[in-house]
Amino acid sequence: MTDDRSIERLAYGILDHSLPRAEWTHAAHFAVSLWLLRHRRERTTPAAMRMFITGYNEATGTANTDSGGYHHTITVASMAVADAHLRGCGPDMPLHRVFDTLMASRLGRSDWLLDHWRRDTLFAVAARRGWVEPDLAPLPFRKGIDRM
Repeated sequence: MTDDRSIERLAYGILDHSLPRAEWTHAAHFAVSLWLLRHRRERTTPAAMRMFITGYNEATGTANTDSGGYHHTITVASMAVADAHLRGCGPDMPLHRVFDTLMASRLGRSDWLLDHWRRDTLFAVAARRGWVEPDLAPLPFRKGIDRM
């Protein structure tokens, strides 16, 4: 992300279902999360996230099933990561710089969740449908989950 406007474009594209599916990448998930946390915090509750992500998926031809589409545990944990990181950067740091520092960290990698969950636990139907506690290592930002 080169500027805050590019992040805002992604966020509005998700909210109004106009973002092409190919642009809904791992990085875009975190960029949108950071934007929502800074500008539309009311849309970051687990219920709100479930509603607009499943709506976006359906609008772009992705079925929300027991094996694909919306994943609750990943969504809630990732929002907590984004929230903790954003809070650590302060309110005046440009969002694209917050994004860059998050993506450069271990938590910005797509496999960070496997430090905390066994693969079979994380990708089980129960974790896709609802929150499942980590079974390998506790999350360092538990307070963020409690706020979600």
